Amino acid sequence: MIIDFIHLAQRLEGLIIHATMIDTDQFTELALSFPNTIAAPHFDRTAFKVVKKRIFATLDVASNTANLKLSTVDQSVYCLINKELIYPVKNKWGLQGWTTFELLKIDVELMRDALKAAYKEAN
Repeated sequence: MIIDFIHLAQRLEGLIIHATMIDTDQFTELALSFPNTIAAPHFDRTAFKVVKKRIFATLDVASNTANLKLSTVDQSVYCLINKELIYPVKNKWGLQGWTTFELLKIDVELMRDALKAAYKEAN
């Protein structure tokens, strides 16, 4: 597990935020690219979940933000990249690993890595 985090940190170190920023359509496409993933309304957001399992991401088109359910360790690593663009959800959900990403300022590859981590967490 520690080796996974070292590998993740090494990959993130090489990513440049703002290189190829992600929009809500690209986010939706990425989220739905994982096996057995569906999208469904969830309050004022769209939720992405693994069929018969948990939600791993939600998307708010109006604010161009996504919330991902990460492990608390993954959350701490991603938040280190840029605390203004990636931060724990500002309530008790944030203490459980739910993390907000400001999409229009996040690199596509960084978002792909974060979604992969959230997807694994849901399985």
